[in-house]
Amino acid sequence: MTGPLEKLPDEARRMIEETGIAYVATVNPDGSPNLSPKGTLKVIGDAALAFADIASPGTMRNLAQNPAIEINVLNPFLRRGYRFRGRATVSQDPALIALLGEGLAEQYPIRAAARIDVQAIRPLISPIYTLFGASEETVRRKWEEKLGYRRLSAAG
Repeated sequence: MTGPLEKLPDEARRMIEETGIAYVATVNPDGSPNLSPKGTLKVIGDAALAFADIASPGTMRNLAQNPAIEINVLNPFLRRGYRFRGRATVSQDPALIALLGEGLAEQYPIRAAARIDVQAIRPLISPIYTLFGASEETVRRKWEEKLGYRRLSAAG
C-alpha cells in the first residue's frame, strides 16, 4: 500500500486515548496473519501512530520484513471504532521510546517502537446502528446491562 497519508480525525484521536487497547495485524513470514493486542498505542502526529515493543517479538519481526499493518481500535460498549492501515517502521529512537513509556512502570522495558504512517482510516460500526438506527446511549446501555457492568460498578 502506498499513497498519501490520511489525517486522523479528532474522534479517532479521542478513541485511541480513551480505549487503552488496540489490535495490531501484521503478516508472518509464511503469509499468515498475526494479530496482537497493544496497550501503548499513541497518536504522534497528524497522520502517525506508534506503539511500544514491550513483549512483541513476532510483531516487530514481521514489521521489519513487511511494513504492512492494520490497527483496529474498538470501544466495546459503543460497538464503534476505527481501522487504520499503513506502513510501519521499527525504530530505536530514544525520544519516541520515552514518549511511549510515559506512565509505564519500570518493570515494562521498551525494546523498540513501531511508527505507523497512516494511509487509510475507515470506521468500524456495528450493524445495530445502520440496520436498527440505535443511538450510542442505547447501545452502551444494552452492553453494560448484558455484561452486568452496572451491578459491578455499584458494588465496587
